[in-house]
Amino acid sequence: MSMDIGYQSDVTPTEAMAMLTSGEGATLVDVRTSEEWSAVGVPDLSALKLEPVFVEWASQPGPVKNPSFVGDVQAQLQQRGADEETHVLFLCRSGARSAAAAQAMAAAGYRNSHNVAGGFEGSPASGTAGWKDQGLPWKMP
Repeated sequence: MSMDIGYQSDVTPTEAMAMLTSGEGATLVDVRTSEEWSAVGVPDLSALKLEPVFVEWASQPGPVKNPSFVGDVQAQLQQRGADEETHVLFLCRSGARSAAAAQAMAAAGYRNSHNVAGGFEGSPASGTAGWKDQGLPWKMP
């Protein structure tokens, strides 16, 4: 019996990179805050000739949820030629905010929304390795 998580699936950072590398048009959306991007780093997809979408799920201080999140992501995806069938991979620090973002986008019609479990930095509580822990490319902006 499978549990409905409200989006397509959870994927590891390595599986997310494989989807991005496949050439099938997957898009990575980093939903962390601008402070996190500048202090911790961001995924580097330049070798794939790709650039992540950067839209904050919530901003500081607070966190205060971004009321225009779905519209902002839709606009960025459309600018890149993505549509509701595109595989969209959501990334945050550990996988919690990105799961909520994937749910929101799936509810908006993006059926192929995926949460990157473990996020960018990993989740020590669950022992899940993140993007950086798994040796995937990243950079300081």
